[in-house]
Amino acid sequence: MRLVTHGDSAPSSVNRYLLPHEHQVIMVRRHPAVLLRPVGEIFGGLIVAGLLSKWLSDAGGGEALVVVWWAWLLLLIRFVWKVAEWSVDYFVVTSQRMLLTTGLITRRVAMMPLAKVTDMSFQRSLLGRMLGYGEFVMESAGQDQALRTVPFIPYPETLYLEVCQMIFPSKDDADD
Repeated sequence: MRLVTHGDSAPSSVNRYLLPHEHQVIMVRRHPAVLLRPVGEIFGGLIVAGLLSKWLSDAGGGEALVVVWWAWLLLLIRFVWKVAEWSVDYFVVTSQRMLLTTGLITRRVAMMPLAKVTDMSFQRSLLGRMLGYGEFVMESAGQDQALRTVPFIPYPETLYLEVCQMIFPSKDDADD
């Protein structure tokens, strides 16, 4: 099973980091649960702004009311920024390596060659099990790598099995 087809299915923001001799095997966005905190902040801020508006309008605090809603607007802008960042973050597994591309303005690309991975595990919190995400933890032989953990991975069991099969191919796959 492949989660993403080969070819031009990856956005150009990911394709520019692929080498000419490697092909993309897996590409996923991080799980939308990464946005849970910003969503909670926006709704919590809306409730607080509404309550303060009621209280300040009864007390005649017109200028303070404007400040309250500007503060909520800043929370809304921060939420839009987080959604935009999430939309360009990808976890990519190619035939040669794993990449995590993040960042909207400052682009960060963390990479680990598949050949360097000596151990890989994933962990899931209770919320992760309920919502369907996990965190990959990779280790390499005695070296610090740029890519050690990848949080908020969707389909963690499926991805774990696929990546492990690429890292540790069976003898039948190696003969092909």
